[in-house]
Amino acid sequence: MKRSVHLLARGRVQGVGFRWFAQREAARRGLAGWVRNLSGGDVEAWAEGEELAVRDWLERLREGPSGARVEHLLTVWGAPAGGAVFEMRPTAPAQEPFQ
Repeated sequence: MKRSVHLLARGRVQGVGFRWFAQREAARRGLAGWVRNLSGGDVEAWAEGEELAVRDWLERLREGPSGARVEHLLTVWGAPAGGAVFEMRPTAPAQEPFQ
């Protein structure tokens, strides 16, 4: 079954290659979506694909690349939107509350 997840990664997740890591791991699992830095220091991402692949991707993000320290990984599950690629987006303003 296909699912999507919207996430917010908190901790030391900027300046350590976290977005590149997220994009590479998503590509390995055939996921579509996006990842971007937020001006407050967090990283936001959205991905969709087979549920098991999305869950596996989340587990890799909890570990992060070397140099990262993921303190919190907030997730909101949803329905897929039919995306085809996984891309990096420009930095955006911090969002509160996360949705």
